[in-house]
Amino acid sequence: MPTSRFEPSTIKNKVKREEVARKQKKAKRQEKLQRRLAQAKAEANDPLAKKKRLAQNVPRTLDNTREYDPTILTANPEAGPSTLAPQEDRASATPGVQPEPEQQPQDESAADIANDPFAAYFSGAFDPTVPPKVLITTSPKATRTTYDFCDELVGVFPGAEFIRRKKGKGFEIGRIAGWAANRGYSHLMVVNEDMKKPNAITMVYLPEGPTAYFKLTSVESSQKISGHARATAHYPELVLNGFVTRLGHTVGRLFQTLFPPMPEFQGRQVVTLHNQRDFLFFRRHRYAFRSTEKVALQEIGPRFTLKLRYLKKGLPAVKNLGAPSKPLEFDTEEAEQEQQALKDVEMGNTGAQEQGEEAAGEIAAAEAEEPKRKKVVPPTEDEYLWIWKPELETTRRTFFL
Repeated sequence: MPTSRFEPSTIKNKVKREEVARKQKKAKRQEKLQRRLAQAKAEANDPLAKKKRLAQNVPRTLDNTREYDPTILTANPEAGPSTLAPQEDRASATPGVQPEPEQQPQDESAADIANDPFAAYFSGAFDPTVPPKVLITTSPKATRTTYDFCDELVGVFPGAEFIRRKKGKGFEIGRIAGWAANRGYSHLMVVNEDMKKPNAITMVYLPEGPTAYFKLTSVESSQKISGHARATAHYPELVLNGFVTRLGHTVGRLFQTLFPPMPEFQGRQVVTLHNQRDFLFFRRHRYAFRSTEKVALQEIGPRFTLKLRYLKKGLPAVKNLGAPSKPLEFDTEEAEQEQQALKDVEMGNTGAQEQGEEAAGEIAAAEAEEPKRKKVVPPTEDEYLWIWKPELETTRRTFFL
């Protein structure tokens, strides 16, 4: 049965068919334009109608339809996890029966924040006018591109210092972290390189961790940004956006400790770290006041994107730190090995006593002069707080920060 609507595809002549189709598209565009103009005219006289339309026509995105996560921290601390319960649990509840609220203290998140490794920074124990000392280095055998990126990072963080990483053994990240912690540094940043391009950043909070590893992409230096501004030595403001879970708060507080608590507003510089779908977009701008009512942003640079891969507890581990090599074991020579071990122990005890007496005298003399700072030693085993795996992303709407 033929359709009642006229279709240009039924016209045999190609030129006529294209002309009719073009006229129909133009008529649709004009009709849509007239509707939008009439709607704008009506909303100009009634502002409440526009607010109602915008409230009803909320687009569905991956961000606002993310999967339920019990670690999301709400703005209202009195709103417990029961207000964010998934719809499946609500639907399975027995009708007419009040579900029991989950037994979770309201101040649990506040207690976690008060006892995390960054609590000393936010408690005011340090001078807010002194920037944190940040040590920036690279992976072994880095190229010029990575060194240029490290120079950009030194300009971003007020208390940053770059030291080239030496080649050879004994310069593992864990050893470097312990060396930096013993010399008063508060952070260690290691820029990793692959295929002669920076591809990752390892960030260590000193002296007790944690350690975060980020994948680095979309790196663009300040020179490549059109119309970029020049940075000054003022302490910038920091804007963190989109960190809603407990893991996200930990990452956000880690970045907060890289900057002084008291920014210098006369510099008009702002650093933004925007979290969207677990991608951290880094930008640095300067306020440009055009008038008393209008303000613009001029980008300074650099710009890059980070994505968290894992979060470790403590410093990076050094597997062979002070661990003696395991001796060979043979079933036929067990008795000889036991005798040799006893001899070694006796000789070691004799030498240890002699060395112990000398070391005790030196330590006593050093303690008498001034108190010795506790030496930071990296662990021998890694302890992961969170690690990304492909099977964790069950859907496209699963996010962790």
